[in-house]
Amino acid sequence: MAAPPIRRSRSSGQSGSTHLIGWLGHDSQSANVLATAQMHLNMRSAVVSALPANMRSAFEVIKLDNQVLTLMVSSAAFAAKFRQLAPRVTAHMQQAGWNIAEIKLKVQGGLGLPEVVKPPREARTLDETDLKAFEVLRTALRPGPLADAVAKLLKHHQGDAQIDAKTTIENAAPSSDAKS
Repeated sequence: MAAPPIRRSRSSGQSGSTHLIGWLGHDSQSANVLATAQMHLNMRSAVVSALPANMRSAFEVIKLDNQVLTLMVSSAAFAAKFRQLAPRVTAHMQQAGWNIAEIKLKVQGGLGLPEVVKPPREARTLDETDLKAFEVLRTALRPGPLADAVAKLLKHHQGDAQIDAKTTIENAAPSSDAKS
């Protein structure tokens, strides 16, 4: 007796997600949902490319209607910062081929979107050259609040410089234990 023929599924050789996307494309209503989802993902990637790195994960695209792109944001703080960047983002979207005239924001707390992480503060200590420049500035200023602020800055940082110099001298000097 002959063995029955091997039956293959329609998705053999395809990943499950490819099969699902193909299935969505066959039905007109599902095809509309798929097209909208793809459009939202493309719009999101265009917006992301116009934002600073620390703001890229705190929003989602809701809809595009009559040249108005509506975004859902996770906090009022993010919305305030985004409003400052909205003209730049709108111009970027237009250059990318999107017909967008305005961006509206809807704040929806508790979305599960990650909070915006502030980048670490970048500060360096003032070296001798910096301190000398501030000293020259202080002597050139007329008495007043600015001269007082520069004097306060110098007093604060010269204390740090004296501590750093003392530490350097102590580290460079041979210890009394080394002689024994």
